[in-house]
Amino acid sequence: MPRFETQSLPVSRVSRGICTYDEVMVAYPTTDTRVPLAADEQRWRELLARLDPATLTEALLPRVDRVDGYQSPPIPRSEIRRTAELSMEVLLRALRTGSLDNSVTVPSEIGVSRARAGIELSSLMAALQLDFAVLWDGLLAVADDADAQLIVHRTRAVMRTVDAWVSQAQRAYLAETQRMREESASLRRDIIDAVFHSTPGSREEREAVAAVASECGYGVDEPLLVVAAVRGDIPALRVGVAELERFGVMCQLSHLDGALIVFLAAHPGGTGTHADPAAHLGDMRVGMAPAPDGITGLRAAAARARELALLLTPDESGAMTRERGWARQAARALDDAGSPVIADVEAALAQGSAAKRERLLETVRCYLALGSISDTAAALFCHRNTVSKQLQQFRDVTGVDPTIPQQAARLVVGWA
Repeated sequence: MPRFETQSLPVSRVSRGICTYDEVMVAYPTTDTRVPLAADEQRWRELLARLDPATLTEALLPRVDRVDGYQSPPIPRSEIRRTAELSMEVLLRALRTGSLDNSVTVPSEIGVSRARAGIELSSLMAALQLDFAVLWDGLLAVADDADAQLIVHRTRAVMRTVDAWVSQAQRAYLAETQRMREESASLRRDIIDAVFHSTPGSREEREAVAAVASECGYGVDEPLLVVAAVRGDIPALRVGVAELERFGVMCQLSHLDGALIVFLAAHPGGTGTHADPAAHLGDMRVGMAPAPDGITGLRAAAARARELALLLTPDESGAMTRERGWARQAARALDDAGSPVIADVEAALAQGSAAKRERLLETVRCYLALGSISDTAAALFCHRNTVSKQLQQFRDVTGVDPTIPQQAARLVVGWA
């Protein structure tokens, strides 16, 4: 009497490739929930005992050699053979006991070593999943036709064991890859920090510049784009960098005096809508400064970008550039030096009524922005004579004539 009530499908047909795997699964469903007979368990162990790890390894290695990334692997073939035979030993033991021992370290060792060797995860997974096919073929080779139902009924157990094996190796691979990435990032940050903190013109600085160029893949004189974010704007910049990197734009991160510094090639290429990083980062609250002389000028550009980021007021958006922020920088520098730019102008305007002061300020600011009495009149919906009169009144009150460029420059800087 057959072990399970299913149609007959000899193992020899499967081994000769006469039927497909799906046909086998239809003929011998693996969903039967009945407890196998004691004879089944004994026969299963007999079949497993006939499998030799070394023989299985010899069958596995040619298949592995055909996997992309393993044709000329960066690890010795002797190591691949050693771990393959260990794998077969552990998998056979797991099939005999019914589960993969959690203390087994071989799959983790494989995952770690392949990550360190730079083998792609997809290649590793493809190689490891060959274990099932080799085990299946090995079982077919040692079984009789009468064992067909037993083998197929045990297929799910074999798949489950191999899946657990592959999953453990994958977790180890990903963990090692992350550790290597963090280690590399930490080393890169240390090298970049050396550029920021070495003495200008020193041998230490030259060595640091060369090290950054080598580590980051830049030419020493390759133009860079440098951006900086301060305080609450830092998280948004991190998100923006992550988005750029998804499109293949390589960015480097560091810190300078409390600011997050990001630099990248001025023309990095990339794909999609973010091939131009300046346009992408230009929408963010950052300071942006070019480093046309490359890594040699990185420290100075980072300091400029940080200063520009500090110029942003809470209600402003977009990147602060030198073109946008030069007047504000000049005003703050003069204020810090104890030489306020338009303190006398503000004091003179304060003597009049608030309404008059607001009218004068509106007219003068508009005129400074447009540079034309006619355009200012159009923007304020008034007659040009009204604009001329307001400019004259401003000169009379403050002593500064907005129509004279040298005097207007004080106002442009003071109100930046």
